[in-house]
Amino acid sequence: MRSYPDEYEIDTALRDGGVVRFRPIKPEDSKKLHEFFHRLGPESRYFRFFRVKKDLSPEELEYFTNVDYEDRMAFVAVHEGNIIGVGRYDRVEDDPQYAEVAFAVEDEHQNRGIGSQLLQLMTTHSRKHQITGFRAFVLPENVQMMRLFRNSGYRLERTLDEGVYSVNFPVAYSEDARAAEEEREKRAVSASVLPIFYPRSIAVIGASRNRAAIGGRLFHNLVKGNFSGPVFPVNPKADVVNSVRAYRSVVDIPDPVDLAFIVVPARFAVDAVKECADKGVRGIVMITAGFSELGEEGRRMEQELLDVVRSAGMRMVGPNCMGVLNTDVAVSMDGTFAPVFPPRGNVAMSSQSGALGIAILDYALRNNIGISTFVSVGNKADVSGNDLLLYWEGDPATDVIVLYLESFGNPRRFARVAKRIARKKPIVAVKSGRTQAGTRAASSHTGALASADVAVDALFNQTGVIRTNTLEELFDVTVLLANQPVPAGRRVGVITNAGGPGILAADALESNGLALPEFSTELQAELRKVLSEEASTRNPVDLIASAGATEYAHCLNAMLESDEVDAVIASYIPASPHGTVEVAAALREAAARNHGKKTFLSVFMSYEDPSDLLAGEDVRIPTYLFPEAAAVALARAVRYGEWLDTPEGEFPSFDDLQVEAGRAIVAKALERMGPEGGWMEPGEVEGVLGSFGILLPRSEVVHTAEEAVKVAADIGRPVAVKVISPSALHKSDLGGVLLGLRGDEAVHEAFEKVTSVVDEVEGVLIQEMVTSGHEVLVGMTEDPLFGPLIVFGMGGVLVELVGDVSFRITPVTDLEAAEMVREIKSARLLEGYRSYPAGDIPAVEEVILRVSALADSIPEIREMDLNPVMVLAPGEGAKAVDARIRIEPTAAGWSPELVDVPGRVGQPRVAASS
Repeated sequence: MRSYPDEYEIDTALRDGGVVRFRPIKPEDSKKLHEFFHRLGPESRYFRFFRVKKDLSPEELEYFTNVDYEDRMAFVAVHEGNIIGVGRYDRVEDDPQYAEVAFAVEDEHQNRGIGSQLLQLMTTHSRKHQITGFRAFVLPENVQMMRLFRNSGYRLERTLDEGVYSVNFPVAYSEDARAAEEEREKRAVSASVLPIFYPRSIAVIGASRNRAAIGGRLFHNLVKGNFSGPVFPVNPKADVVNSVRAYRSVVDIPDPVDLAFIVVPARFAVDAVKECADKGVRGIVMITAGFSELGEEGRRMEQELLDVVRSAGMRMVGPNCMGVLNTDVAVSMDGTFAPVFPPRGNVAMSSQSGALGIAILDYALRNNIGISTFVSVGNKADVSGNDLLLYWEGDPATDVIVLYLESFGNPRRFARVAKRIARKKPIVAVKSGRTQAGTRAASSHTGALASADVAVDALFNQTGVIRTNTLEELFDVTVLLANQPVPAGRRVGVITNAGGPGILAADALESNGLALPEFSTELQAELRKVLSEEASTRNPVDLIASAGATEYAHCLNAMLESDEVDAVIASYIPASPHGTVEVAAALREAAARNHGKKTFLSVFMSYEDPSDLLAGEDVRIPTYLFPEAAAVALARAVRYGEWLDTPEGEFPSFDDLQVEAGRAIVAKALERMGPEGGWMEPGEVEGVLGSFGILLPRSEVVHTAEEAVKVAADIGRPVAVKVISPSALHKSDLGGVLLGLRGDEAVHEAFEKVTSVVDEVEGVLIQEMVTSGHEVLVGMTEDPLFGPLIVFGMGGVLVELVGDVSFRITPVTDLEAAEMVREIKSARLLEGYRSYPAGDIPAVEEVILRVSALADSIPEIREMDLNPVMVLAPGEGAKAVDARIRIEPTAAGWSPELVDVPGRVGQPRVAASS
């Protein structure tokens, strides 16, 4: 019997927006379970026990609350300290791969999604204990239970015998099951944060009569912004705030309160939240600072805040944030203390920095970027960026999502959620801290090549998130995608009234990977109809300085209607007093005729901001001060469009994987190493890799020169001789590797030589030589936040110096593996370049996919180098010539599945490392 698995203590949003704690049952739950039974209605009891049952005996209570957490397991849903739902399974004795399941949910809490969440946790746990299927007995009248199973996404087998349905289904994770869980998650999380974005009434706890104070500015903004409902100031020292009657406590407010903004000193914050819970408030925006950002005591206070919020089923933004706003006229909520309120639009924004959030709103206002909703998330104790993504996914007012990130709370969940949402709405992000000292001291090539920023890049590449380097670039891309279609390709047409800006635009576009095709004779002839002889029509089109609105209108119409370009940039330098107004009108009319079919940008090199001139009722043309900014924004949008056009790829399943055998080898090695872990021995490495179908040359460890000669003869020469020593992790640097040895004397001398270069010799590896092929590196390192990172690059001892590598976060799809191979600069070597022969590229991709499967299946692996992997001729495969694996114990109960439970709110309780 294992100990209580606290890793399953999970707070989850339900379909009505409430939040409930799910956890394994405990022996001390006997009284609460008894009370729960008596709150069940007669029908619910009958459906659970198949008979009229009026009570549970002491023996039954003991049996139900004492489980071994393996063969017998039970989860409970807890709300305000009471059990409101139970799901359990018991392994079937005569069919131990199956378990019988049963559920009961308190009548008042039925139809909230509690049963679905209990089933999700039970299937996750059962898979860890080699249970392959569930069996349930259901009365025909129990329609809700049958609906729960039918909507679970698992493939059901149902039979009717003597008036009782027997329902059987496999618990192996399927795409249908994942899709069902994600749909429930999207609806539940969105419903849980809805009171924050669309409250019917608001209380400001800490509202101040001093307009300069944060509580004063916040209350003033809500009232001045014409919030659609009542705003109640709470101030125990004031009867009136801004001509509005004030209350000493939120519980004194006579009307219901949906959302509370809390602006009180940190020492009073917990009590304020408790009063909100008593009042029935559904959402909290904690403006107050002084929590986890200040250290251990602050973290303790923040956890206390969170415990109150969770126990009451509320959601909380912050603490340490600047607030929330929603420009929808149905609510018109300016719930920030910023001095500006942006125009209404289709861009949703989240900022992790409160001070920067004020600057972002100011920039949006000055550049006429329309905002749908804005959230300053602060410390993200409860509502996270992932929760906001799930809400914005279904928000009809939001077309573009913008994120300013300083850290990730749950990047695995971000990867899953963002990858799906980015297929529907572009996500533009700037991540600060990319130059921090993030490269860890690592003892493998893979670990040395990886850094925190490499992981962020890999995450964004895989999920389609558009990463920008600066805030200015963030808004440049945002204003483009918020107002124009995603470019259909890389071909760009440029029109200008001056040669210099045209040259700058051409240079910037081509340096960012875009193309300026020379226009066809027919298109050039059409352009020349209104141009002077001095004008150039090849692309860029130089109208010359004398050109005005007429020339711009004619040429733009021709270019926008042409199928020779995918995007058009119109550049203008004012050459007359009224030129800007007239040319802007021509651009606006051309855009209207284009009906958004082609991406259209403008560059106005003038101190006057032409944004208003370029905006009509149904048209808004993004404008930039210089062509370089327009080129960078367009290039980002083009790459996003290419990602959208790329199939999602599949996670291949390999029939020959022996996962349990590999896990057993690692477990045995950890017994030998102890709690610190370490590098596995060559035989162990070969066993683990072999269990995942990764081929190694024949080899054997020897301890004497005579053994070396004999083994070399058995393997077949030539051979490689490699010293094994904890002080020789990079053996070739020390002279600990000798290659191509053929005779007995050569092998004998090699043994003596490689053992002389280190002090601690644990043995010598005699290995079959692979004499031809390209050397590549395939490796893995465990990032403490992002999980396993897979690396690919050209191999050998210079891999760190050259740095020509690509990274992905696991799991890796077949298409991502192909991208990894092809995106490094030296990829052409594998395709056959000049005198270099081609290599077996599909075999390399398969090695990457098998390493990804290995990293996901055995979380104890912290670092792994296959360097070099020799890529043989096409059709002949690839062999890992040298391999090292470092392992550490994982924390008890840790599982990748529990890091990303769909519907979960907050962060996982257990880290991978012990």
